Parts: sequence; C-alpha cells; structure tokens
Amino acid sequence: MLAHLVVKLVKLKNFKFSLVEQPVKIQRSLAITLIAICAALYAALGIATYLGLFTPMLGTVRFWPSVFVPAIFSIAFSPMIGGFGAAIGIFISDMVVHGNPLLSLTVGVPANFLGFYTIGYIYRKLRDEKKIIMLIFSELLLTTLILVALLYFNLLDYSFLFAAIIAIIATALPAILLKGEDRRIVVSGSTGLMLGSAYIGIGVWFFSQFFTLPSGQAYLPGWAALVWFLWTYLTEIPFIAILTPPVVKVLKSSGITFGEEK
Repeated sequence: MLAHLVVKLVKLKNFKFSLVEQPVKIQRSLAITLIAICAALYAALGIATYLGLFTPMLGTVRFWPSVFVPAIFSIAFSPMIGGFGAAIGIFISDMVVHGNPLLSLTVGVPANFLGFYTIGYIYRKLRDEKKIIMLIFSELLLTTLILVALLYFNLLDYSFLFAAIIAIIATALPAILLKGEDRRIVVSGSTGLMLGSAYIGIGVWFFSQFFTLPSGQAYLPGWAALVWFLWTYLTEIPFIAILTPPVVKVLKSSGITFGEEK
C-alpha cells in the first residue's frame, strides 16, 4: 500500500529518481509532500502502538514497530526527508502519548531527526562489505555487553532479557543472511538508530535533572541513560532490520530508483 501510494505520487509529480551514481535534486513541493506522508504514517502507527492497536509484545515488553516508516523514506528518497518526517511525526505522537512538548522538542524530535537522517546518510556512503559486516556486529556486541552489565548489577529487569535476546537475533539474522543493498539497509538502520537511542538515553537523563518526566520521575541516576538507550534500540531495531529491506525492494521494483541527494 505504501509503495502504491508513493509510486502514484511520483507519477503525479512527473518525477523520476536517478540511480546511485549522481546527485539528484528533488523538487521542493515533492519533498514537502513526502515529508508530510512520512510524518503522518509515523505518527499514526506510533499512536496505534501506544493505544495497543499495533503493538507486538513479548511478556511485559512492548516493541515500537513504527520506526521502519521513516527509515524507508530516508533510504528511498533522502536523509532530509526521512529525518524531517520522523521529527514531525514523533512530535505529533508524543503529544498523544505523554503531552509534554518541552520533552519532545528537546529529546524526541532531535533524536529522531539525527537517527533517521543518519540512516539515509550511512546508506549512501557505506559501500565496503567488510566494513559493513564489522560495523553491524560491533554494534550488536556493544549492545550485548551493555545488556549483560546492566543485568549483572541488577539495573535492568530480567523480564526484559528474553525480549532483548529475540531482538538481537532478529537483527543479526538479516545481517548474516541478506547481502548487498539489503545488508547495507540493516547496517545503516542499526547505526542511525543507535545514535538516536543514545541521544534519547542521555537526553531523558539530562531532562530529569531539571524537570519531572511524564512518568513522575526526576533526578534519574546516570546509569538510567544506558537503560533508556538499550530499551529504545532493542525495541525498535528488529523492525528496521526485517521490514525495511523488502519494502525498499518493492519501491525499487515499482519503478522508483534511489538518488544520491546531498
């Protein structure tokens, strides 16, 4: 459905994306329209997840699948489109989920822009297969080490362990089994999401030193930043790794190719 909508939009705009070798200038009106579509889909799926209408769960752990939407737009069209679409979309959903505009504008919005812009940027820049493999497994190793450390010091609920293991496997398998462009999508998604998750972890901790969080918490300890980072990354990365490559492939086979917009 997403592929059909975007293909129809591109035809209406009489626009053809060029293949990877040369930069492409996207018309401003088309870029704004794509950002609006990305933001609307991201916000709608995020709100549906919050309301329990689109919420994969393992035990008490609620996953956040909507992140694959801006990842697709960042890869398929441009980092700016994916980044701005994610930033606007998360602000809309945040107003429904917790209703704190200051928290959203200082943490959620910049974290989403940074993360999803990076996904599209890394996808366009990273070509070396050895570096791609080393990067994804370095990131998963780092995630695993943080998980083990938090569990060892009893800073993380063990109910999260099973969901974390499933998330790591669900990310590692596509990275191993997929090749070429599909593997590059997985790695780009992991790197961008890791940066965005780190911003959220540090941002939530820093925010709590001055303001009360919607949960009622304040003055969080420093290790809480690691918990927020780990929770955000592991509850989101499987959906980028599993859903984004096939959707991008459908878009490509539908006649849309992917330019190297700077």
